[in-house]
Amino acid sequence: MKLVLIGIQGSGKSTQGNLLTKKLKIPYLSSGHIFRQMAKEKTPWGRYVKETLNSGILMPDKKTAEIVQEYLKKDEYKNGYILDGFPRTVKQAKMFINGIDRVIYLIVSDKEALWRLSGRIDDDHREDNTLQALRKRIDSFHQHTRPVIDYYQKQNLLMEIDGERPIKTIFKDILQKLNVK
Repeated sequence: MKLVLIGIQGSGKSTQGNLLTKKLKIPYLSSGHIFRQMAKEKTPWGRYVKETLNSGILMPDKKTAEIVQEYLKKDEYKNGYILDGFPRTVKQAKMFINGIDRVIYLIVSDKEALWRLSGRIDDDHREDNTLQALRKRIDSFHQHTRPVIDYYQKQNLLMEIDGERPIKTIFKDILQKLNVK
């Protein structure tokens, strides 16, 4: 099964992605994790990635699509995956030809997302988790990713999930909509 998790930052994508990985026995891949690893590299590309992440803006579409698709060529993803954080733009979605089965959209309000994320600022120690960068990413979600949701809805791949409920309730709802026992 090939799944994509979409939602505003703080919507619970990684929480649900990790639960789904255990249940479905397919790997979870976060594009954010890929880019944070690249940002640690002491190369011009690594510095560029780090500066881009820290500013809260999106990586270029073409490069992002190439990197994610290259990762998905690894053997561990041949039987499926749970992808978080990609695609973030319609251009990326159109470039991504990987036979997605379902797109799970975790719906959370901006207010709820900011409340959840504000608790992470002190705990996370990530340079891209300043309040300013978080607000920029929330704005970016509405500007760039909202159209991706419409794109997948038109393809009948979108599954809308209320992400403001308890974690176990959300997980049960996802499994039920995926027809997984």
